[in-house]
Amino acid sequence: MENTSGGGDAAVVPPEIDRWNWGAFVLTWIWGVCNNTFIALLMFVPFANMVMPFVLGARGSAWAWRNKRWESVEAFKAAQRKWAWWGLAALLLFVLLLVGIFAAVFATLKHSEPYRLTVQALEANPAAVDLLGQPISTGIPMGGIQTSGPDGEANLSFSAEGPRGEGTVYMKATKSFGRWVVDRAVLQDEETGQRLELVEGASSGPLPGVEP
Repeated sequence: MENTSGGGDAAVVPPEIDRWNWGAFVLTWIWGVCNNTFIALLMFVPFANMVMPFVLGARGSAWAWRNKRWESVEAFKAAQRKWAWWGLAALLLFVLLLVGIFAAVFATLKHSEPYRLTVQALEANPAAVDLLGQPISTGIPMGGIQTSGPDGEANLSFSAEGPRGEGTVYMKATKSFGRWVVDRAVLQDEETGQRLELVEGASSGPLPGVEP
C-alpha cells in the first residue's frame, strides 16, 4: 500500500492502524503536540477537556497518520506502542502519587492531637468500655483539621471496635492559643444506633509557663 502519511485529510489511513490509541488517550495534548495533532490542545478548553481524551483515543491514530510523515506503517505502529507504554507509566505514576497523598493525609490525621485526645477519652469512658469491651481498636479518621497559627478546628470521625461490639466515634475539637480541647465526642453503637457522650471537654494539657 502506498505511504500516504502526512497527506492531510485526503490521506488514506491503513486499516491496521485505524484503532484505539492508548498513548493519545492518556497523554492527550503531550501526545498531540509530538504527533502534529494540535486539536489535542482543546484539552485546555473547559468542558471540551472532558471528552477530548476519548476523542483522541478513538481518532488519534488516524489524525497522527494524516498530520505527520512516517517512514512506514511499521514505524508508525512502533512509535505508537512506545507512546502507549509511556502513557501507562504516567498513569501508574499518577496513581502512586494519589495513593501517597492520601496515605500522608490519613497518617497526619491518625497522629493528630485531636484524634489522640478522643481515643484517650474513648478508652477511659466506662460506658464505652462496657459497650465495646477491651481492647478497643480504632480506625483511620476521616474529616479535616484546619489550623491558623495558634488556633484551629477539627471535625473527625473514625471506627471503634472491641470484643463486644463496634461503632463510630464523632468528634469536634478546637484549638485556642496552641491548646486543643475536645468540645464534644460521641460513640454511636453500630447495632442499636444509640449514642453515648464520651466527653464534655478534654485538653492537651496546660501551655508551658501558664497555670491551668
